[in-house]
Amino acid sequence: MRSDATTQAPGAPAELRRALGLADAVGIGFGAIVGAGIFVVTGIAAGIAGPALLLALPLAGVAATANALSSAELAASYPQAGGTYEYGYRVLHPWAGFAAGWMFLASKTAAAGTVGLGLAAYLERIAPGVPGRAVALVAIALFTLVNALGVRKSSAVNLAVVAVSTASLVLFAVVAFGRFDAGNLRPFAPAGAGGVLRAAALLFFAYTGYARVATLGEEVREPRVTIPRAILITVAGVSVLYLAVVVAAVGAVGTEVLGRGAAPLADAARAMGGGWLETAVSFGAVTAMLGVLLSQLLGLSRMAFAMARRGDLPGALARVDGRSGAPTRAVLLVGAAAALAAGFGTLRGIAAAASFAILLYYAVANLAALRMPREAKLYPDFVPAVGLGACALLAASLPPRTAIVGLAVLAAGFGVRATVRALAPASAGG
Repeated sequence: MRSDATTQAPGAPAELRRALGLADAVGIGFGAIVGAGIFVVTGIAAGIAGPALLLALPLAGVAATANALSSAELAASYPQAGGTYEYGYRVLHPWAGFAAGWMFLASKTAAAGTVGLGLAAYLERIAPGVPGRAVALVAIALFTLVNALGVRKSSAVNLAVVAVSTASLVLFAVVAFGRFDAGNLRPFAPAGAGGVLRAAALLFFAYTGYARVATLGEEVREPRVTIPRAILITVAGVSVLYLAVVVAAVGAVGTEVLGRGAAPLADAARAMGGGWLETAVSFGAVTAMLGVLLSQLLGLSRMAFAMARRGDLPGALARVDGRSGAPTRAVLLVGAAAALAAGFGTLRGIAAAASFAILLYYAVANLAALRMPREAKLYPDFVPAVGLGACALLAASLPPRTAIVGLAVLAAGFGVRATVRALAPASAGG
């Protein structure tokens, strides 16, 4: 009988168990994507681009698809925890790998702040007066415990969450399409092409959870087959869902309503006069935010584990619990960091910072896909070239201050790496 546990020789590097199948991987991808992006960031993007949000979303989707294909072929060849951190290390240079890993940690920790604020906004619609941020902190604590119990338990909880949140979005789209008014699409692009690009850069953040599948590559069974399939199914499914929801929302109520606050789909449901729909959407949003928190903690802990295993973070984070198979110390650390992010920050600032960091992360992924051995490639070089160009274009469209802050965070990470490796000179890596 096959066991999911890995056999670890004395003194060998810690390894994780391959316990996830295709359905688990797709569910984790959906759970990571369907959350703050569609329920929160679409409102910010609508306020920037107006009805041209309908162009910004497919543009972000094309960029995400190219990046997803690059991630898929890399993950198939290098199915270890850490995703692009691992690819950058092996194919490009240790510093490039570290840059990807560090910016992933920065982006997804900041994203926890976006999720916390979004959770608070939607929870207010269901239970006025309930402190949303406090609930987010409690959820982070609970999901940190779930993650510490092992990846299979995390996956089971995640699949249930995904089913509820996806059902609420489908319900919203069906009702909103029945109220579609073409007049809400005028004027179409009040901020011009620049507004479309800025909105697309933010919406790219709404797609990026598919990287969670690659980050968990060391825990997926038959990774060379399962990971590419899971990533493609996830991106295709989410793209259809997102486009349906956004077209329906803009046509039903217009972008002025969507851009008002931190709960755009609840505002849209209220404007359509459906109190029951507002409640249903808000419940789905809260469930989705909780699912994203679960998925983010899962991905963050595995990235911290992978970086610690190579000596880029303190080695104590690379310890794997013998009973649960989880990197417990890494789980606890990222849970604490996510709690801090969810307790502070502004929605617009956090979303922009997270978008810049994740664009840099995927730039490294595309460079690695271009440089990987020809015989290992699943797709032509055109794919990562498009992904790299899209990352550069979208990053350049963000405000200069966002880029400066992001580069400062990266510089701080380089300082952390240099310090950790100086204190542990015998650690592995480059």
